[in-house]
Amino acid sequence: MKKMMIVLTLAALLGFSGMAFAHSPLMSCFDNGDGTVTCEGGYSDGSSASGTKMHLKSEDGKSILEGKMNEDSEYSFTKPEGGYLVIFDGGEGHTVEVNGADIVE
Repeated sequence: MKKMMIVLTLAALLGFSGMAFAHSPLMSCFDNGDGTVTCEGGYSDGSSASGTKMHLKSEDGKSILEGKMNEDSEYSFTKPEGGYLVIFDGGEGHTVEVNGADIVE
């Protein structure tokens, strides 16, 4: 019985160890005050977001602009007219959305 408990404990530890290495996407955007917006991204484990896909969509879901984070994990764009949504697309389970109305100087 004791060996069985040790085996089950080790199996549980191995099963949950992957969770310790999980990382969450992070992004913040700010209005530069000159008609442009800059977003900075990364992951909670400190890894870079360089090359991460970025999307701007209008209020009705239409694509306005697409690009990628630069080598400094930043993405800048000209502020569009009307409502918009900025999407950090790090893949399944790794997306962040920021409403343009929440982006201020």
